[in-house]
Amino acid sequence: MLEIKNISFTYIENPVIENISFTIETGQNIAVIGESGCGKSTLLKLIYGLYNLDSGEINYYNQGIFGPKYNLIPGEDYIKYLAQDFDLMPYITVAENVGKFLSNIYMEEKNARVQELLAMVEMTEFANVKAKYLSGGQQQRVALARVLALEPEILLLDEPFSQIDSFRKNALRRNLFKYFKEKGITCIIATHDSTEALSFSDETIVLRNGKLIAKGTSKDLYENPPNTYIASLFGEVNELKLSNFVDLEMEEDEVLILYPHQLKRDEDGKLKVIVKQCYFKGSHYLVKAAFERRALFFESKKELELDQEVSLTVSF
Repeated sequence: MLEIKNISFTYIENPVIENISFTIETGQNIAVIGESGCGKSTLLKLIYGLYNLDSGEINYYNQGIFGPKYNLIPGEDYIKYLAQDFDLMPYITVAENVGKFLSNIYMEEKNARVQELLAMVEMTEFANVKAKYLSGGQQQRVALARVLALEPEILLLDEPFSQIDSFRKNALRRNLFKYFKEKGITCIIATHDSTEALSFSDETIVLRNGKLIAKGTSKDLYENPPNTYIASLFGEVNELKLSNFVDLEMEEDEVLILYPHQLKRDEDGKLKVIVKQCYFKGSHYLVKAAFERRALFFESKKELELDQEVSLTVSF
């Protein structure tokens, strides 16, 4: 079990992480989400031991994880951290990069492990290509293979799929997260991609201004967001009132946080909006509409005429 106990960290004079506490069970996949600058990357670096804590402690099975004040070389053998800059060696081959930390004593086993990892990230055909000739997405896939080479107990990933094209990203994520589960690897991923939280993570941690504001199953946070900020991290969101849909006494009114798919056209609907833009999404259109001088989003099966008034109701 990984335990984060009341940790705080200040960069120069600005608090970046403030009094954060949580625990992660072994083998869990955890997503860390939040707006840019909220502290996601810093949190991973603190867990890895790249920075010294101002206060608090980080323990793995009751053994402390410490920063550079205590370790000449930051990090622990059982933890691997993949930063956004990949940190590959440009003048050696892809295979050499992946096998960099593997022992040369048993070359047959080393070569087999390298080939296994390259196959996992679909980079086998580039094994003998120098890293400097790869695209950003290819370098990212090689970096993922390298951090897995020694099969860490804890894996910290900072936006690990950000430069990989959608076609390859989907298959790669399925393969990797399945591998993590099979091997019992604890994975913490800092991400802006809601798919990585919803489809592949057991729990999601939400940060805002360096503070932990929510932790729970990804499904529960999506279906029952405590506030609009959390809901907005999963996509477009609307904040409306119950009285926008039904007649109520004022004291009975309540705020509703609704995703676009939860609003549908209804000729008898009380909510009247003006269509301003339609965005084709393949299976549907995302419609941007005007309501009380603000934007509102809903989904439609067909493209709607601009500037027309439509009536909406709630569809749960």
